[in-house]
Amino acid sequence: MNQLQDSNGKRRFSRGFYSRIWIVLILTLLLGCSYPLKPTREMEHAVYSVQSGRNELPERFSPLFLVENFGEIYNRIGQPAGRLDEEGNEQIYVDPRRPAVYYMVRHFSTEKAHFTNVIYRIHFPEVPFSIYPFHLTAGRNVGILVIITLDNKERPVLVTTSGTCGCYAAIVPTSWLPADAYPPVWEEGPLEVYGESLPPLLDYRDSSDLRLLVRLRSGVHRIMDLTLVSEQDMLPGISMPFVKASLIHMDSLEKIPINGKTTSFYYKEWPHKGHVKNSFKPWESLLMSLISLDFFVGADKNYGDSQITGNPFYTSLKPWNRSTSDMWDFPGFLKFNGWRL
Repeated sequence: MNQLQDSNGKRRFSRGFYSRIWIVLILTLLLGCSYPLKPTREMEHAVYSVQSGRNELPERFSPLFLVENFGEIYNRIGQPAGRLDEEGNEQIYVDPRRPAVYYMVRHFSTEKAHFTNVIYRIHFPEVPFSIYPFHLTAGRNVGILVIITLDNKERPVLVTTSGTCGCYAAIVPTSWLPADAYPPVWEEGPLEVYGESLPPLLDYRDSSDLRLLVRLRSGVHRIMDLTLVSEQDMLPGISMPFVKASLIHMDSLEKIPINGKTTSFYYKEWPHKGHVKNSFKPWESLLMSLISLDFFVGADKNYGDSQITGNPFYTSLKPWNRSTSDMWDFPGFLKFNGWRL
């Protein structure tokens, strides 16, 4: 029996009933973070590639993005855009007809050496709502960050990935990373990231023309694999279609054309300040806001200085790690995760 009667004859629920409710919520949360999906057919995949013809640093290291189930609009990489609705209100959305990869280059130093981060950002129209499988991250204007860290000889030493919400952050070393830069405790084997397995090492030394291939899961856009491929082996039309994407500086996300003017991709005012417009994640807010002490947990963000954006790009749900896990402070972020560059 789930119901009891108190001394006044009123019905109340037993403790066991509430315990079962909490168990269901916890299992739902865990399954939403990590669940296996059957791979779609190979013919439904597509690869996004950028080619600007400039042969500069951002293009030379730009990843290839392999998306599953390309036939679904929500799986297509797009360009953030703006329009006005019938009442004149601003609407920000991701236009899949104009694929774009955004980039930024940042330099940083540690006690040992100088490094360069080449940062790439992509966005999708949405993670669709789904109960089975449960899409915890359902919402609009969702995105992915890929950061390639180069040493002073422009050799990749780390590949860092996360959602543009700061979730599912992972750091993968390459063959150019010195052994003394690894965390003190480093386990051999695949990196487990909430149900996805990433390689423990990317070997760049086999060829000089290797490109990073980022494979994205259908629907949820989770990074499910990172591999290195030769451009000669990735010719259009051989195994899957290639889609050309524009390579655009990340600053342009602050100047999205709308009705003859421009607007930012991000909110500028409290309480949404620093978040991507129209990116609210209702399931994450419902199930994870209490443990993170952030009602807008899971909403996609501006990757920038929190003193300006008003919103740290934290990668740990623990509230006391909000500053130390901020990926914008990249040396601090690496130290937080045990890396010793």
